[in-house]
Amino acid sequence: MTWNGEEAKSKIEEMRSILISELEIDASAEYKYPATSKLEDFPTFPATVVKELKSGKSLDRLARTFDHTLLKTEGQPCDIEKLCNEALESKFYSVCVNSLFVKQARELLKDSKINLAAVVGFPLGAMSSAAKAEEARLAVADGADEIDMVLSVGLLKAGENKAVFEDIKAVVKASKTPVKVIIETCLLSDEEKIKACLIAVFAKVAFVKTSTGFSSGGATVEDIALMRATVGESCGVKASGGVRTLEKAIAMLEAGANRIGTSSGAKILEEGKSA
Repeated sequence: MTWNGEEAKSKIEEMRSILISELEIDASAEYKYPATSKLEDFPTFPATVVKELKSGKSLDRLARTFDHTLLKTEGQPCDIEKLCNEALESKFYSVCVNSLFVKQARELLKDSKINLAAVVGFPLGAMSSAAKAEEARLAVADGADEIDMVLSVGLLKAGENKAVFEDIKAVVKASKTPVKVIIETCLLSDEEKIKACLIAVFAKVAFVKTSTGFSSGGATVEDIALMRATVGESCGVKASGGVRTLEKAIAMLEAGANRIGTSSGAKILEEGKSA
């Protein structure tokens, strides 16, 4: 199914109506990303800019879509220092780390315009809402500007939509800062991806995000297109997991992403300079 066709739009609207009823949502309310999100969080890339990126131009704008990421289990303080230095040098939008390293990263980035994101409930999302909310609250207290939380995939697949909704709302409320919801697309059917995105929008998140990078697959052009078709302009879309080349980064932007999570940002920019 192509996600700009009438059949797809009909499916999305059908799911929206079901969830509005099930979650007791005010159908007349406008569900958009919260005022705490800055306009720069949602850059737009018209065809002219994409064309420039393909020829190695406007790379500074591309850099400002990157969440420079280090989430591997064996990550050490020295790795966080290297990550932050790379972000400062390349002027990425943000650094994304495990909550353990937020204080260190905040200190390293304190005199810069680089934002700091922390993951919550990572990488499984299979813990209590209270635990996720507290981790988010502590991460923000330590200096995080954004929170990337993992959706409760098992509950979503079981049809426990209200529980998933309340889980996300708990983190949004505790964070008081932009929240991205990782829906782990590789584990979901298209219908479940639509449902996850709509639930996240109703919970007033800033972004929906494809992947943790720790499961069986990462971001795909098809999933980004579906996610963008589902959320419209209600929130941002972040492509994460396996975006390691300039070609793939541009493909994600063309499909509808406006943030990219990658550990290969510096490599991608170098590739662009030689394009």
